[in-house]
Amino acid sequence: MTQKKKTQVANKGLHPRNPHRQRYDFKALTASCPQLTPFVSENKFGDLSVDFTNSEAVKVLNKALLSHFYKVQHWDIPLGYLCPPIPGRADYLHYIADLLAESNDGEIPKGKRISGLDVGVGANCAYPIIGHRVYGWRFVGADIDPLSIKSAKFIVESNPTLAGAIKCRLQKVPDYIFTGMINADDIFDFTMCNPPFHSSLAEAAAGSERKVRNLSANAKKKGTEGFDKAVRGQKPALNFGGQKAELWCPGGEVAFIKRMIQQSVEKQSQCLWFTTLVSKKENLPEIYRALNKVKVADTRTIDMAQGQKITRVVAWTFLGTEQQQEWREQRWMK
Repeated sequence: MTQKKKTQVANKGLHPRNPHRQRYDFKALTASCPQLTPFVSENKFGDLSVDFTNSEAVKVLNKALLSHFYKVQHWDIPLGYLCPPIPGRADYLHYIADLLAESNDGEIPKGKRISGLDVGVGANCAYPIIGHRVYGWRFVGADIDPLSIKSAKFIVESNPTLAGAIKCRLQKVPDYIFTGMINADDIFDFTMCNPPFHSSLAEAAAGSERKVRNLSANAKKKGTEGFDKAVRGQKPALNFGGQKAELWCPGGEVAFIKRMIQQSVEKQSQCLWFTTLVSKKENLPEIYRALNKVKVADTRTIDMAQGQKITRVVAWTFLGTEQQQEWREQRWMK
């Protein structure tokens, strides 16, 4: 096997195409989503902001961002479900677009011919929304939680801008990742996943407490507005929420990703690039060993930076250069 680990070193800040690189324009956001207005006020630096310790304010800010930048007017999530940082969600998709461009002579393939599978779509449906609105891609969103699927479906059905672009599938067997989600007649140009990071509820709670403590230590510093710098002085229950399947699973992130890698072998001819977020750098060696074991043709590790926070995308394909060219000619050039 020829394995190439090409690491793209990220600069500080979001992807160059990410529209959320600048400070939030709250005047524009409230114009797009008047529901945000009651939550906006001047902070101690004289800037317009919201109270990021207020979970309702964070949710409505998400709604405003989706409305202003992606023309999604009807969006909500059930109480207690993960409220994602939209800028970070957008970043992952822009890096996937770059990855696909490498297989397309440097040009990002756009439109409904391109399809992606979001493993763990969640109640918020954020990745498919952004991916469709920015690049015109089609999506299947998969999840093991019935309420998440119900919520995601409702969002799609409530927004004409998403009509016909996003399907949601309930995974009834939690140990399966691709089986039942990639059917016999399905072809995906990419999969994506934000896996559960922690191995237990106790570890998830400790991680939340640690994040709150670290962010609170920086509360006096004036920085770029953003979700990842926003939890100031609150209790160890993150304002982003999250259910069990969203935050933790037995074995944590590395066990989930290894299972994903093993199951990707069965679907290797039905997907060009499999990808996943990896939050913990120390998990990379074990992930690489798992990829070597299944003899992938190529891997990529893409660093993503959001302020001081670094995360990464690991991508792999079973298709060599010639097979990728055939894929492009058969799917993207018709």
